[in-house]
Amino acid sequence: MTVDIAPAVTPQLVNTAIVWGLQILYAGVILAAGLWLAFFISNAARRQAAKHPRIDETLGSFLALVIRYVIIAFVVIAVLQKFGVQTASLVAALGAGALAIGLALQGTLGNVASGIMIAFMRPYRIGDFVEVNGLEGQVVDLDLFFTQLETLDDKRIYVPNTQAVSNPIVNFSREGIRRCILLFGIGYDDDIDKAAKAVRDVLMADPRTRTEPPIWIGVDNLGEYSVDISVRAWTSIDDYFQYRADMLQWVKEAFDREGIDIPYPHGVEISKGEIELRMPPIKPPSQPQNI
Repeated sequence: MTVDIAPAVTPQLVNTAIVWGLQILYAGVILAAGLWLAFFISNAARRQAAKHPRIDETLGSFLALVIRYVIIAFVVIAVLQKFGVQTASLVAALGAGALAIGLALQGTLGNVASGIMIAFMRPYRIGDFVEVNGLEGQVVDLDLFFTQLETLDDKRIYVPNTQAVSNPIVNFSREGIRRCILLFGIGYDDDIDKAAKAVRDVLMADPRTRTEPPIWIGVDNLGEYSVDISVRAWTSIDDYFQYRADMLQWVKEAFDREGIDIPYPHGVEISKGEIELRMPPIKPPSQPQNI
């Protein structure tokens, strides 16, 4: 006896295949539309951020990525719901995982938060010459984790953003000019006014010296060996280091021409004339005594 189950099984399989096929089709449509929407909105957000004067390019890219991944997360949840997956427990598990990851990476996330703060507050920009966490250099790159500085000796320094935010920041490029502070020592027997005039003449003869703010020259300290004269002049950021080196050399040469001494510790031999050599007295030999 032969039992034919094809007529009974085929409609059930067909219905199941149709149901799952439609679910897969709907899920595919939702996934494709959601991904397209995520990329479209994130790119639009990046373009709008680029137009905003206070949003850095790095921050704009970060915000665009956040928007993209948030939309993708909602799309994945919607797709899973089409297959009957209970997303409530999944979301709870993802939340717990995110909390654990956040606790483990709190230092890294602190750098991210500090990078966003730097991008918004703009204490410095790429190309500025700054002092960050006691380190001087030109900002060559800024991302969500590090501020990259290039020093004068061509070293690349990566400063974590948390250290940059939690320490004083000195931006030498904000106004486009930088104050050059010089210190010269002259002898106590030299004329202070003559030395100050020689310094001023050297500074004013150089076109790199800014007239505003004006030059300041004055006695800074009465040292153990010298009278210290402090000089404060302003020049452009690009000329600063060569300008400072030139001023030190040219002021030294001006002092030499004017006969102004720059004291330094050294030994001096003083002679008061010939001194007769004194010899210790010679005791005569004792005479033998007659008994």
